[in-house]
Amino acid sequence: MKVAIYTAFAVLMSVPTMSATAQPRNCGPRDVVVERLAERFGETRQSMGLGADNAMVEVFASPTSGTWTITVTSAHGITCLVASGHAYEALAEALPATGRDA
Repeated sequence: MKVAIYTAFAVLMSVPTMSATAQPRNCGPRDVVVERLAERFGETRQSMGLGADNAMVEVFASPTSGTWTITVTSAHGITCLVASGHAYEALAEALPATGRDA
């Protein structure tokens, strides 16, 4: 799962930002997208960070159903769905010990 998230973030960082007028079918105003994720899948925001050009990258998930969605929101407030799936699992892993050769 951890590798999949790192891969998804790497892909997201290469996604060009969209203009305020360009809205493909998998994009829309952030409030509408967040509301639909909550209503249809019971997903809430689990994590967030900033990507290229100050795009906000968020992971939404439902601990109950296990569904998850990764979104990217441009500075213009347009949110695009970039990945989704199932079997979500929250992790809080410790960093590996430092000072040891691999």
